Amino acid sequence: MRLGFAVKVLGRPGLKASDSRRWQNNPHLSVSLAYLRDILVYLEEVDIRMYRMSPNLAPYVTHPDLPQFHDQVAECAAELAAVGAMARRARVRLSFHPLAYTVLNAPDAGQAQKAAADLESLARMLELMGLGPEAVIVVHVGGVYEDKQSSIARFIERYRQLPDFVRRRLALENDERGYNLGDTLSIHRATGIRLVFDLLHHLCNPTPGMDVRHGLEQALGTWPSDQVPKIHYSSPRTAMVAAESYDEEGHKARTPRLPRLCQHADLIDPFAFIEFLRLARGLRDFDVMLECKARDLALLRLRDQLRRFAPQLAAHYGLLPARA
Repeated sequence: MRLGFAVKVLGRPGLKASDSRRWQNNPHLSVSLAYLRDILVYLEEVDIRMYRMSPNLAPYVTHPDLPQFHDQVAECAAELAAVGAMARRARVRLSFHPLAYTVLNAPDAGQAQKAAADLESLARMLELMGLGPEAVIVVHVGGVYEDKQSSIARFIERYRQLPDFVRRRLALENDERGYNLGDTLSIHRATGIRLVFDLLHHLCNPTPGMDVRHGLEQALGTWPSDQVPKIHYSSPRTAMVAAESYDEEGHKARTPRLPRLCQHADLIDPFAFIEFLRLARGLRDFDVMLECKARDLALLRLRDQLRRFAPQLAAHYGLLPARA
């Protein structure tokens, strides 16, 4: 089992996830790839073998009004191949998760076309990196738009219209409100798309009659036998949050409020994670993307806590680094 984290590195100051300069300063994929090479060096040093790349690696690559950025993926074919080879040598599993506005099932055809272009750009980068089929792009179904069944049908139709090399890269995640695991399973049956089981979303938006182990098993079973599935794991945020507001005179105030249940915590609850590992024993192997605000720091801390509190279970899953 590999543990991974998303995008931003906190454990080494100065590491950037992408070239985030504004378009006026001519950001480029080549700069993002230089940053990614530095991240891969860091991941190998700390023995982290799974990483979600920034969806903004290629800045403005599909922006309709900035055609000067449209060819940067092709321009960086050699650099992409070199970074992919580096990731394979380091045995790091890479993936993408597009931004929230990448919605295939949007009723607006223009928004859906932009989403398809974004997915094609991400898939082309994975292809040029020479990465295997486990390097996926994880998407959500999208909005419900007051008619869930029509929205599901629209997702299926748009999915089938994508180029084959894009469809091969996609994996579908259950979400916290609109589409539960049962909904994504129905889409899998219609399309064959692989499913990413998100535990916290499953708890917030359960499928009737489907407990965690059964849901996990169902999602893992959507992956071919020669591929290692991946899941998302997070702990719910329980600390109070401060909401900014303004009084009648325009003075800013910070008002404490309760967090939303499905907000991600900074860290992973080690005891809940240990119980999850016990629950999953006997199922097929899978990797775990940790979704938490402390990113790599949370992963490293969890690994230390597993070594302390459940060393035999952690060893069973291969979660203790060889250099530990």
